Amino acid sequence: MNILAIGDVVGTQGCEFLRAHLPAIKKLNQIDICIANGENSAQGNGITPSSANYLLESGVDLITTGNHVFRRHEVYEYLNSSVPVIRPANFHHTTPGKGFWIIDRGRFSVAVINLAGTVYMESASNPFDKVDEILNELKDIKNIIVDFHAEATAEKKALGFYLDGRVSAVFGTHTHVQTSDACILPKGTAYITDLGMTGPVHSVLGVEPSLAIEKLRTGMPVRFENPAGKVSMNACIFSIDEKTGKALSVEAITIE
Repeated sequence: MNILAIGDVVGTQGCEFLRAHLPAIKKLNQIDICIANGENSAQGNGITPSSANYLLESGVDLITTGNHVFRRHEVYEYLNSSVPVIRPANFHHTTPGKGFWIIDRGRFSVAVINLAGTVYMESASNPFDKVDEILNELKDIKNIIVDFHAEATAEKKALGFYLDGRVSAVFGTHTHVQTSDACILPKGTAYITDLGMTGPVHSVLGVEPSLAIEKLRTGMPVRFENPAGKVSMNACIFSIDEKTGKALSVEAITIE
């Protein structure tokens, strides 16, 4: 089976670009399941029911998120409903939403786990311990995908090797810059440190450059906006042996 994982979708421009190009990408690459990180899909920041529904209606099967998932209060009740939108599993157990989701395709099932990093990030429980706990629950499922929403490259790489041979693929999100290390680890798990971003090319991680510069220079709060202009999509295609759960190939792609 082929799984398409799409890097952090940013703002209206990112959502619209995804909708315009996803059908052709899925057809060309015979995609069975599409996952997208949507924690910044609302204009400005965060995710809303509207932006999540837009992605799902555009052909995304499951939305993962990260540290910005709770920026919009209107999404809290939505996350508790039966929609395929998940938040990091190692957030506090009282927070809205679910930390993993099982996609049932009849001939095979795929579990997707969302985790948050703890290095240079907001407080969360240990992702290594949490993923062990979840894998014990998913012991009957061979095909398992992990979105590790983390800042530090070392933490992402370490989790990749920690899960090597135990899950089908680990991809990083959050830093919005696609890395060039897509590979299959020694025990059969596909890995990439960061998928990248789906959003404005001439931006600072999807934010209007002048606003990002102002915040970094002054340290003062700044209301972020997503700039107009050229948009691109970063993603990764994982080919998985559905019988064994081992990765067969991994390919990072960019659509402009």
